[in-house]
Amino acid sequence: MDIEFTTRIFKEGRTFVAHALELDVSSCGGTKEKALTNLRSAVALFLEQAEKMGTLGQILEEAGYSKNKHKMAGPKFVSVQRVSLPLPLTHADV
Repeated sequence: MDIEFTTRIFKEGRTFVAHALELDVSSCGGTKEKALTNLRSAVALFLEQAEKMGTLGQILEEAGYSKNKHKMAGPKFVSVQRVSLPLPLTHADV
């Protein structure tokens, strides 16, 4: 059975960070491709460990997953957008 997850990739300095949104698992690499490859490994290890601990079902349920034929389908994102808000003046010099 396969599991689907949504990934966002961003850059921190010279490192690319890949984040599985539904599972809140991240990994990194020197390229986008390497970060994504490392994320797949990190998610697999996370799910494997959760299965061993007996918490996999609870984790998937809390993340909004449901079984769909031969896949565990995550929640469908309706929108992803950048939002901007002003910081209070005490934090403006950070």
